[in-house]
Amino acid sequence: MSTSAFNSAITQARDLLRWRSPLRTELWAARLVSGLEAGDVGGFVRELVGAGTAEARLTLAALAAVDTAVLSEDDGLEVSDTSVTGAAGPFAAAGREAVEALPGWVGRLGQVTCEGAWYGRADPYGQQTLAALRFRYRNGKEPHILVVGIDQVNGGLAVDALVEEVKFLDDLNLVPADPGVVAGRVLDAFELTRRVMGAVVADTLPAVRPLALARARVVPHPVRPAPDDTVARFRELPGLAGAREAFEKLVEFVGDRPLWWSPARVSQFLTSWLPREAILSDEAIAAMPDVVRAWSRFSGGHAEVLERVDMDAPRLAPLMADESLAGLGKRIALSRLRAEGGNEGGNGGGNGGDAGG
Repeated sequence: MSTSAFNSAITQARDLLRWRSPLRTELWAARLVSGLEAGDVGGFVRELVGAGTAEARLTLAALAAVDTAVLSEDDGLEVSDTSVTGAAGPFAAAGREAVEALPGWVGRLGQVTCEGAWYGRADPYGQQTLAALRFRYRNGKEPHILVVGIDQVNGGLAVDALVEEVKFLDDLNLVPADPGVVAGRVLDAFELTRRVMGAVVADTLPAVRPLALARARVVPHPVRPAPDDTVARFRELPGLAGAREAFEKLVEFVGDRPLWWSPARVSQFLTSWLPREAILSDEAIAAMPDVVRAWSRFSGGHAEVLERVDMDAPRLAPLMADESLAGLGKRIALSRLRAEGGNEGGNGGGNGGDAGG
């Protein structure tokens, strides 16, 4: 870190000492740590320790509250100078020592309790979902929520995050959820974003990411990979022959992103994925439009989605009969069935979780 950046951090820390706000200080630290390169960490810590001022100590304490979320080795970044890192992260040891020489409110940095969690669609079609966690500090002050946007279309990436006042929840159409599951979803999403090269995320995400990860890791027993009970809550299967077989294929298609159900995804399922991947009985093919309509009503009953079902459903039977549309896996499965003296009915297919739209 350059001298000017160090001086800027010290000036900002001076203001924060006057504000006496743990939340404001942690948000500042998250922005600060997001701008650090791994190779700068050791020198920056030594410079702060050497300065020995209250501002430098506050900077160390604040960074220690979020550093394990971004700069620790288990998050994929290497910090070569182990003399300044310690097992818990590059700022942890120096940060603990700094807290002892600062006002009592600094000791509340990172000391939060999760009071609830919510999850649901961010848009009518569930192309993005929102995971929300509510926290308060141990003294009950500065309650706040973390909200993470998770992109369903591109596999479940964390694409945006913010920390807001609790009343912000009033504007979100989310339902209560298990905190451990929601925290697991947040951690899964950030892990995927880190692993995907060139992932497109909001410009605001890097500055919030350290605090978002730190908050998710505070939640006791995060569940990973986080389950989704959307399919289990579906109770509207039509009483038609072949409906269960048809629904099993729909479940295979939606995969681990069942909240995403848009007109484009309906069309992808009925006109592309099923002809390419699925081997279905005649009864299942006949039942499929009603099964998809029932799922669409369960998924919000949006007029545009139901219209797309009505538009594409009549094409399903002829598309399923056109073997030139079959993918390699389906062709091999059909050949085996015929070699065994079977027919084209029965179970088969592939993985539809990556369908676009």
